[in-house]
Amino acid sequence: MPTRDRLLAMFVAVLWGLNFLAIHATLGQFPPVFAGALRFAVIAVPTILFVPWPKVKVRHLLGYGLGFGTGQFAFLFIAMDTGMPTGLASLVLQASAPFTVLLGAVFLRERVTARQLAGILLAVAGMTAIAWQQSGHAALLPMVLTVLAALSWAFGNLSTRRAEPDNPLHFTLWMSVVPPLPMFALSLIMEGPAAQWHALTTLGTPTGLTALGGLAYVVLFGTIVGSGIWTTLMRRNPAGVVSPFSLLVPVVGLTASFLLLGERPSGLEIAAAVVVIGGVLLGSLKSARKPDPELLPEEVPV
Repeated sequence: MPTRDRLLAMFVAVLWGLNFLAIHATLGQFPPVFAGALRFAVIAVPTILFVPWPKVKVRHLLGYGLGFGTGQFAFLFIAMDTGMPTGLASLVLQASAPFTVLLGAVFLRERVTARQLAGILLAVAGMTAIAWQQSGHAALLPMVLTVLAALSWAFGNLSTRRAEPDNPLHFTLWMSVVPPLPMFALSLIMEGPAAQWHALTTLGTPTGLTALGGLAYVVLFGTIVGSGIWTTLMRRNPAGVVSPFSLLVPVVGLTASFLLLGERPSGLEIAAAVVVIGGVLLGSLKSARKPDPELLPEEVPV
């Protein structure tokens, strides 16, 4: 992998790590499910107008959109809105990788190696330690919701594997067309039109302007720039060489949350974070000698 590509991969990891701070800012103004709906609606409109259809079956696009888009971000945004620390959210969401391995074995009959199983057990042990720590601070529910977000992402990955899109970036952008309507409906039921209206009519406040900046970052840098560069890297390098750089995302997220939000993880949480990252790396990556082209689409977070 050329030095230029390594630097680009690190740059994308920084963009995605800071994405969680942008989400934190967005949730300061918008109700969580409504924020998720807006996040995808902003991408969906130009996608329909300007991005070519990815040439996949509609059911696979719907599966990816409902799993990766609707389920993941509804659970994640609610978790962060109800107390999940921003840095830990960036870490726990990495559980999507071992979840994908397990779901692939169950539903697609993919073989799970001993190394993958060991990595999954390590990641589960680390997340269990974090959950135990969070339960002591009456914050277990946000942790559970974040795990459900990771599981939803993994279900979306199954649809990606079955879709086998020729252009993963086009597929990812068209996925954004699926979540807005169900998320707007969920927001109406769970949060109510009054909360939505209040969020929109107070955008001129400092909190509202900060939230708009966060939403713009998520769309422009977290999605378009980050995913665009990542897709390019995955096309010209083996997946097993590029994908480990995604493990820098929670490192950036935890560090930025410490520096900018004043979040102070405990010693146990730091140790558990190392275990989770190690487990994800061990359990989700295949040998670089035999790169799996099926990994390409699923390694493009939005």
